[in-house]
Amino acid sequence: MRELKFLRPLIYFFGAGLFIMTASRLALFLLFRERITQTEGYPYLFLVGLRFDIIVMSYLSVLPALLSGILPGRWLPALAGFLRIYCPALLILALFLELSTPSFIHQYDTRPNRLFLEYLIYPREVIPMLLKGRPWSLLLVGVTLAAVVTLFIKRGRYLFRIPSARAVTRLLVTPFLFLALLAGARGSLVSKRPVNASNAVFSNDQMTNSIALNSTYTVLHAVYSLKHEASPSKMYGKMEEEEAYRRVKKYMNVSSSLFTDPEIPLLHRHPLPASDTSTERRPRNVVIFLQESLGAEFVGCLGGMPLTPGLDKWSQAGCLFTRLYCTGTRSVRGIEAVISGFLPSPSESVVKLDGARTGFATIARVLQRHGYRTSFIYGGMSNFDNMGAFFNGNGFDRIIDERDFDTDGRAYALKGTWGYSDEDLVQKANDYFKSLGDAPFFSLLFSTSNHEPFEFPDGRIELFEQPKNTVHNAIKYADYCIDRFLELASGEEYFKNTIFLIVADHNTRTYGKNLVPLPKFRIPALLLGPGVPAGTRHERLASQIDLPTTLLGLAGIETEHPMPGRDLSRPVDTLPGRALMQFMEINAFRVEEQVVILQPDREPLQFRVVNDSTLLPAPLDPELARDALAHVVAAEFLYKNKRYRLKEERDVK
Repeated sequence: MRELKFLRPLIYFFGAGLFIMTASRLALFLLFRERITQTEGYPYLFLVGLRFDIIVMSYLSVLPALLSGILPGRWLPALAGFLRIYCPALLILALFLELSTPSFIHQYDTRPNRLFLEYLIYPREVIPMLLKGRPWSLLLVGVTLAAVVTLFIKRGRYLFRIPSARAVTRLLVTPFLFLALLAGARGSLVSKRPVNASNAVFSNDQMTNSIALNSTYTVLHAVYSLKHEASPSKMYGKMEEEEAYRRVKKYMNVSSSLFTDPEIPLLHRHPLPASDTSTERRPRNVVIFLQESLGAEFVGCLGGMPLTPGLDKWSQAGCLFTRLYCTGTRSVRGIEAVISGFLPSPSESVVKLDGARTGFATIARVLQRHGYRTSFIYGGMSNFDNMGAFFNGNGFDRIIDERDFDTDGRAYALKGTWGYSDEDLVQKANDYFKSLGDAPFFSLLFSTSNHEPFEFPDGRIELFEQPKNTVHNAIKYADYCIDRFLELASGEEYFKNTIFLIVADHNTRTYGKNLVPLPKFRIPALLLGPGVPAGTRHERLASQIDLPTTLLGLAGIETEHPMPGRDLSRPVDTLPGRALMQFMEINAFRVEEQVVILQPDREPLQFRVVNDSTLLPAPLDPELARDALAHVVAAEFLYKNKRYRLKEERDVK
């Protein structure tokens, strides 16, 4: 055994990694035990977890194991120096990720993933948010990491010193060690495929499933995915391109005679309604006020909390959508839906993909072709989440963001972590719209105040609770600003000829015991303006991707576009209601009270929706499952083959 002492640093490294990840999983279990223990078979998460901890540590141990076995003896001191950096650095990284995990799960209902990486790109916004919203968590992480770093500085020379061993012993042991690490990294030596995240799916509660992983695994998987964009065909199943388009078309409420170009398979004419054929009335302005994190559960007129008296009041002046579901859990996913009507997929939102940087179909691009002045107005920095670049290349004439507020010389109510307050935003927007005179315009306003750390001016609302900076108070303030905007606009001339859409990008926290928590995808949407019957409610199941198509139907112009959403201002009684929801790598396709769930490398599941919180297993309908798959793979085909364009841009590469 003395001859094997050269493996001691590797054993310390491997054992310390397992200890960090296992101890974290136990802490997470205790922290979220009330929910986890409601999951059938929940103890299994510890066995699954140990398997994935071994996988990660096996991968991380391959390099030091090989070097320890094959390097000549005279190089061992140099190897020890390398290990004193390599091993502590990776252990500190693993510890940092595990310490960050409770706050991330609390916010996003899953372990750190791609979103965690994306937030690291924006330290200007994220660090102040953490300092204001989670100072004690930040302090705990900092103190713990400082203590561990100090320990490694003091004891690293001893822990990672390599005892001498004969070269022949090291060479004989190394092949067996490599095979053991290979088995550990694959999760098995007998299975044809290595273990992956789908092997951690043992329940219908995705948060519990994610705890069975470890955060080093989920973050490294996110890094890998950034280099290799997710392919729905590889994840969920193959389908021919033409079949995918055919299945998507049957849910569009568009006559086959209206499709105009086989090279752009979803491109179709969107004629004026038969009752709206006047050639003298000028086109209607269109304004979307996108609300950060406003779920239906917070909206009084949708049966939620009494936080939205303004929206409740204005719902009597327009059409309220009562069963509308967002497509995802990120702002870019909401922007993708309401601006482009694009189908959600497990790949990143097209707002952030280089292939959609220019020439991608959006409502702004369509209206721009009809002479509209188009704009994006935002109190923060438009470079966040690549919004500015996407808008600039896809039909927006003007981008007004934080820099314009900074330099116009006016006094504003509040500049917070994420930018200027919503009341400053609506004042800026109203002033800009007045300056456009009679020119038709389209604009997207995007709010910021209802975002952690929930900063807003004093004295505007009666607080719902104490302390001030909570999500419920921020929602009340966001509602105050919706009311303020519509009151300002109603006093202006442009109001009479403008269609307004007030809609959320997504809910606050998306969590729940089901694989796709349907209640957290339900959002409010309110249409106001000429041609919209006052005091009406759209009670049918609908998707966020239907909204841009509906707005084009109300704009008073005949258009052509490839958006697959339905024009909900027209009768769709012949088609069942449907909604599409994307949650990490899980996709839900809901048609009335049946929902098909697609997960990577697994057979589709079908459930009957008793209510949004109660899903009962149902026999799989193969046709419905194929329709669900079609809506996911069609997004891949449309994006990669550059087939989501207007006709005049089809040859643009």
